[in-house]
Amino acid sequence: MIAPMQLSSTLAWLVDAAAETAGADRLLADLGAHLVADGLPLVAGSLTLDVPHPLIAQRTWLWRAESGEVVEALGFAPGAAALKPSNDAGRRWLSGLAAGIVHEDATGPRQDGPLLGWIGPRPFTPREIDDLQQAARFAAAPLAVLAARATLAAALEAYLGRRSAERVLAAPLRRDLGETIQAALLYADLRDFTALSESNPPAVVISALDAWFDRIAGAVHAFGGEVLKFIGDGVLAIFPVVDDSPRRACAAALRAAAAARAGMMHLDDERRARGLPSLSFGAALHLGEMLWGNIGAANRLDFTAIGSAVNLVSRLEGLCKPLGKTVLVSGALAAETDTPLLPLGMHPLRGIAAPCAVFALPET
Repeated sequence: MIAPMQLSSTLAWLVDAAAETAGADRLLADLGAHLVADGLPLVAGSLTLDVPHPLIAQRTWLWRAESGEVVEALGFAPGAAALKPSNDAGRRWLSGLAAGIVHEDATGPRQDGPLLGWIGPRPFTPREIDDLQQAARFAAAPLAVLAARATLAAALEAYLGRRSAERVLAAPLRRDLGETIQAALLYADLRDFTALSESNPPAVVISALDAWFDRIAGAVHAFGGEVLKFIGDGVLAIFPVVDDSPRRACAAALRAAAAARAGMMHLDDERRARGLPSLSFGAALHLGEMLWGNIGAANRLDFTAIGSAVNLVSRLEGLCKPLGKTVLVSGALAAETDTPLLPLGMHPLRGIAAPCAVFALPET
């Protein structure tokens, strides 16, 4: 007869329950608490995961045994440096807390996988190190589950935006799912992009597009909005109405448009200094309702916004060039703001039944 395996409470928890933990921060806190309950003298711990994100190379969670508090430190590594992030954020923090020697274990088969670090009030004994290594081996499976979740969430957020990614992860993959939301919408695109793309090599065109997207998307995100789509050289972004406060969403959209315009002015100064042509653009803002959810074929979905408000804001942007304005605002959005706007009268929009009251954000 085979004797039953005797596991410590830490190892039993890692086998039975750790994979269901909501996030890496909670797993680190619970693992540290179990280790302390099993007699390990811990002052603090850290957990580091690599993240496939355009800006964030690593996420490191830091746990203090005394309070049970967990805080997060992000590791930013631009460009190629992000391919080989350093694992020393948690190590440096742990080293500054206690007199002991930091003990670290990679929890997976690769040395650059999830990394657990611990420190005590004194150097760990060989028996204690063995217990920590055993915990790391048992933690490999639940941490692999968490790492896979983090990879999926980071990839979806990079391609869809934070709010949309959360909705996709939380809902079934069916095209009949969506909700009607109210939002301030921003639609913007570059002018004369066809001429730019036809007269320059692809690398030059892509560089110009990236610079443009950095300014417009950076401004949107800075004021709490979310980019829904990059459409060629165009951008569709939303500022959802929260707590029945459309004025707040409209104010955020107006500030984002003003910030994007300032950013593009600075970019044009840089481009002219390098002998490159400026990048003029147009943007439109509108307040309305839209359907936010899944559309597409039975087996190929897209998460986007559709509806008359989306159509109107894109048509309104088309008036920027003929009216000689950079940022146009619909009457619906203008009614929800005290920002001084220049009235331009009623204008017909292609595909829109009734003429639209049009305002311009004054040039500065």
